[in-house]
Amino acid sequence: MLVTGMEILSKARKEGYGVGAFNVNNMEFVQAVLEAAEEARSPVLLALSEGAMKYGGKALTTLVKEMGRDARVPVCIHLDHGSSYESCLKAIQMGFTSVMIDKSHEDTETNIRETKRVVEAAHALGVSVEAEIGRLGGVEEHVVVSAEDAFLTNPEEARMFMEATGADYLAVAIGTSHGAYKGKGRPFIDHERIRAIAAAVPNPLVMHGASSVPQQLVERFRSAGGEIGEAAGIHPEDIQKGIKAGIAKINTDTDLRLGFVAVMREVLGGSAKEFDPRKILGPAREEMKKIVKARMELFGSAGKA
Repeated sequence: MLVTGMEILSKARKEGYGVGAFNVNNMEFVQAVLEAAEEARSPVLLALSEGAMKYGGKALTTLVKEMGRDARVPVCIHLDHGSSYESCLKAIQMGFTSVMIDKSHEDTETNIRETKRVVEAAHALGVSVEAEIGRLGGVEEHVVVSAEDAFLTNPEEARMFMEATGADYLAVAIGTSHGAYKGKGRPFIDHERIRAIAAAVPNPLVMHGASSVPQQLVERFRSAGGEIGEAAGIHPEDIQKGIKAGIAKINTDTDLRLGFVAVMREVLGGSAKEFDPRKILGPAREEMKKIVKARMELFGSAGKA
């Protein structure tokens, strides 16, 4: 069943667990996430970026809406990193139940003004809004931020921003970054900053760039012929500590991509004669489903639907 983001996340923040927002790009991704959610009895957010919408067109959005509506658990359809008021409005018109307006790369005045515009339009139609203050490093779709340009969220600025805009939940920069390359070793997560932001902002907080990039998946990808640098992710312990402090929405994209492509490579490498897409994509879908279910257990959302 389709619900708004706030219907899922306000409960999560209040009860101290996290809910996954999983980026989907095609039918297999959507199936994997929803089947995992139903089996784990977990609420879930299906996240589509502008890149995914361009790739899948109207067909992908329709697929997500129909499958989400038929699901036996609460499902929110979320626009990830909406780049403009117009982009958010389009998503709302297409039936999304949550949108993110990301103007974190702009000055504070612009970020507040544009976020407020989206909030006014979205709330008039019962749609939840995510905003961002602070700036994560890394690369995701059209979002490219160098380490030099990244900066962490200031708790007092976060409080004033949420009061000024009326946004529902807030993406915060606390040491995570987009993509598979989050630094060498275990990235540092500023838990003291999370606690300070949570004390200043009662709304659900969002952790972007939260993929754990499991090393066993990295090795499977390499063993199957893939090339990837010294990839690193967010340690599961850091995710759980963040949830206890006030993080309610945890974004996951890289882990799904890595698992999906690693298994596809394994299948193709193991049988040069295989050309049935179902026998290639099916096992890859099952691997993503395992990853999603494990994340739901980690976040504490399993059994909460």
